[in-house]
Amino acid sequence: MLHRSFRDKVIWLTGASSGIGAALAREWSRHGPRLILSARNREALESVRRSCAGDPNRIVVLPFDLTAGEAVREAAATVLDRFGSVDILVLNAGVAHLDPAVRTRLEIDRLVMETNYFGPVTLTKALLPAMIARGSGHIVVVTSMSGKYGVPRLSAYAASKHALHGFFESLRAEVHRHRIRVTVLIPGIIRTEITRRALKGDGTLHGRMERIQEHGMSPEACAHRMVRLIARGKEEAAVGGLETWTLTLARLSPGLFRRIIRN
Repeated sequence: MLHRSFRDKVIWLTGASSGIGAALAREWSRHGPRLILSARNREALESVRRSCAGDPNRIVVLPFDLTAGEAVREAAATVLDRFGSVDILVLNAGVAHLDPAVRTRLEIDRLVMETNYFGPVTLTKALLPAMIARGSGHIVVVTSMSGKYGVPRLSAYAASKHALHGFFESLRAEVHRHRIRVTVLIPGIIRTEITRRALKGDGTLHGRMERIQEHGMSPEACAHRMVRLIARGKEEAAVGGLETWTLTLARLSPGLFRRIIRN
């Protein structure tokens, strides 16, 4: 049943060059959709395309910079011209930030917000009229536990992920009557390069994987779960290990949770 639900669907993945995005591409490629893979690095995207199952001609590589508004709109126009519509848009691209707020230059806050919030919103708005006209579509937003609560050294990142939750929860209510679904997926600690590639407050790279992340869920296991949640049309779900229980603790006992975070 899962295999048939994605066959011949047009699925557009951003942030597809590594980590969860690349794992999603490989997972989905076994179920027969037409895939569009996007990120900035064409070479990395081509490598992911070669690692996918099935007919490589059904996988399109479309690199662009999510922070460049005109490039985002041009990419959307290219996809609509070629495919006519997008059945599932997966907004997975993002950049992490790891440094205290006092040491973070304002331009880094702006860069993180442009990449993690304004980029996905720009792409969504470029595709939304076609989805509304068609009366169908599914927008999947990959956020973070930092979209539900803030922790030290993640101020810019948490702000951008909180913004995604606010925008797409509002959008879900607006587009329900057009039969457009919005799914917000919240990864826990996943074993990717996100912290190694995280920006420090001065714009340089953090350069190492945090120890806790070395023991996180594999991107492949994460992607496997995500694809099934998307097939079921879940509105919001966390994917990860025991760390996802912090979402429940933060909701049920916010005072206790804040004391734990401070220490």
